[in-house]
Amino acid sequence: MNEEASGLPEPPRVRPADPRFSSGPCKKYPGWDISHLNTEFLGRSHRAKLPKQRLRDAIDISHRLLGLPDDWKLGIVPGSDTGAFEMAMWSLLGSRPVDALVWESFSNDWAKDLQALGIEQLNLYQAEYGELPDLNQVASAHDLVMVYNGTTSGVCLPDLEWLDAERDGLVLCDATSAAFAMPIDFGRLDVVTWSWQKVLGSEGAHGMLALSPKAVARLEAAAPRYPLPKLFQLAKGGKLVDGIFSGATINTPSMLALEDLHAALAWAESTGGVEALWQRTRNNFNCIDAWVGGTSWIDWLARDPATRSPTSMCLQIVDPDFTDLSAEDQQQAINSMLARLEQENVAFDIGNYRSAPPGFRIWGGATVETSDLESLTPWLDWVFADFKQTLQEKQDD
Repeated sequence: MNEEASGLPEPPRVRPADPRFSSGPCKKYPGWDISHLNTEFLGRSHRAKLPKQRLRDAIDISHRLLGLPDDWKLGIVPGSDTGAFEMAMWSLLGSRPVDALVWESFSNDWAKDLQALGIEQLNLYQAEYGELPDLNQVASAHDLVMVYNGTTSGVCLPDLEWLDAERDGLVLCDATSAAFAMPIDFGRLDVVTWSWQKVLGSEGAHGMLALSPKAVARLEAAAPRYPLPKLFQLAKGGKLVDGIFSGATINTPSMLALEDLHAALAWAESTGGVEALWQRTRNNFNCIDAWVGGTSWIDWLARDPATRSPTSMCLQIVDPDFTDLSAEDQQQAINSMLARLEQENVAFDIGNYRSAPPGFRIWGGATVETSDLESLTPWLDWVFADFKQTLQEKQDD
């Protein structure tokens, strides 16, 4: 039976030019091609002079492009953003009470790590998916652990004005879905981590770790409370392991992934720098926001408009025919829609995170073209209409 005979509207005529809307690894920048990568240093030791300088160049370009303060240290570390953030927690925390803001999956993972670390006074301030905790609960004398952008909930911090700029404690911020995508007031933070495979759309496996002078002073003044694995050791003998922040990585990096990062950084600079990346991201958000505002069956998961992430755009279906279903049936319906979209070569990997409420998660970072999102939304309407018709047919039977 064809679409018209079944009563379902014909599918839209225009498909996204690129159906990759995954929240990680994320889409490559427009025009990317593997043949464009510099292969000069492949198969060489990363400790050799020129390859090591290539690593240092990636650090320096990232530092400048992102707008980190001049006196901050930036290094390349193993394990993507997860490795970078766990390294910071294990190395820096334990000398004073810790507050942790928890409102989605990854911040919940950091809370579990903090509990495993045996922090004597740990305060967990939690909120459900779609909301932020009360930010006024954090204490300036405590260390603070948080994400900037909730990748699995689509809820991000509206700003950092609520943080005391003169606070005594350190602020550790997982910014992997925020760095390069939105303005960040680094002056109110002390540790910031991200990965190459998010907003820049480069390869995974490596993380970036940025430290303020106050964080460096903590590392050098206090020995860890417990033995650290080699991969987590940021200081030795009361001194920062400076090589991490000058191109001498702790373990062997992928020189191919490094060249992919260089290509992404060059693209970012060619577009106009970090402000242009912010604008591209905001344009993508505005596209989806306009569609949601004019569509009755879908809504943002984030309840407060000021906290809606422009990168990890998480949506929920609010149509009564869907919400009346059990959670299991809702997820099954979502899976069917996702399969249809992939079959039509319209959208890959836009399902909700496994622990999040059933819905869609669409990446809107700077490497995504707004025109592709404009082509996607009619297909979302179409696939939901298909769900509604199928459901009605089952009820009629």
